[in-house]
Amino acid sequence: MHPSDKKKHNGKRYDKQFKVAAAKLVTEQNYTPKQAAASLGVHTNTLQYWVRVYGKAPQQQAETIDTLRLRVQQLEKQNQRLVMEKEILKKATAFFAQEQP
Repeated sequence: MHPSDKKKHNGKRYDKQFKVAAAKLVTEQNYTPKQAAASLGVHTNTLQYWVRVYGKAPQQQAETIDTLRLRVQQLEKQNQRLVMEKEILKKATAFFAQEQP
């Protein structure tokens, strides 16, 4: 095989910001690599490489999951408090409505 027989690079160069944004389509926006690659006009293998290089590391993803779990717990507590306050206000409104002549 002669070196000139190798497939030539298409000549397109992408900056790091583009590559990071492309990787986020897969890691954060739930695109499949094939869908993201097609929408960006790049080869699927290229996009998969960008995801490996520029996507979140597994440890960062685990931290994000733990953070989300904590946030869900906080929101559930807040929701319980708001439901309780709403019930108290409903009872107070009913009580004062009965007191009106």
